[in-house]
Amino acid sequence: MGRVANPLFAEELFDRVPDIVFSVKDIQGRYVCISEACAERCGLKNKAAAVGRTAHELFPQHMADRYVRQDEKVFRTGRALVDNLDLTLFNNRKPGWCLTSKVPLFNASGEVMGLACLSKDVHEPGREGLVDERFAATIDHIQAHYGERLRIDALARRAGISAAQFERRMRRIFQLSAGQFIMKTRIDAAAERLVEDAQPIAAIALAVGFCDQSALSRQFKQVTGLSPRQYRQLVLETPGPLATRRKRAG
Repeated sequence: MGRVANPLFAEELFDRVPDIVFSVKDIQGRYVCISEACAERCGLKNKAAAVGRTAHELFPQHMADRYVRQDEKVFRTGRALVDNLDLTLFNNRKPGWCLTSKVPLFNASGEVMGLACLSKDVHEPGREGLVDERFAATIDHIQAHYGERLRIDALARRAGISAAQFERRMRRIFQLSAGQFIMKTRIDAAAERLVEDAQPIAAIALAVGFCDQSALSRQFKQVTGLSPRQYRQLVLETPGPLATRRKRAG
């Protein structure tokens, strides 16, 4: 990849997808590049007009505040954020909802130097109103409290809807049941901790919401094809920023 003449080739690919917004930011939260869809939504004449600017210069404050908090978490932890429900601007400059994922970008020393962000519009045929602030806050709650016991009926009450409605919305938006989404969130968290933390696997299992190590191992192998121990060993033996960061931390 070091020999690629245009390392930002992904930007051009996402220019062809109007319902997906792609961007790269440096460690100060300034845009390095954005896709065409992002430029249009922000009312910019061209993509270059975003370079060096921050979210607060391009988006309404309440949106930008949330984006910046997410960015700071990625920079601070070096961990990805996956499938956050966020308010955004659509092409008509009206607010709408999107699913956002952000991954840290590392330098050769394993230090975070920026992030890449991908946001996909949540389409609501017939203006069903599947997503509102209470539902989005409930998804935030799952992603922040995955290590605790999470009951579907309690989550539905938090969202202000019935359990059946909550399940339908989860399947429509994430293509997963509520239980599957919680399990995915826990597996993702376990995968990160296996690489970045030196804790015993049993301790990680409890921290991310499993009753014991065997429960984590069973679900983890079903999803990845590897046991947690095999996954940890494979990633740490593979040259790259994650292995470098773990060695430096150790």
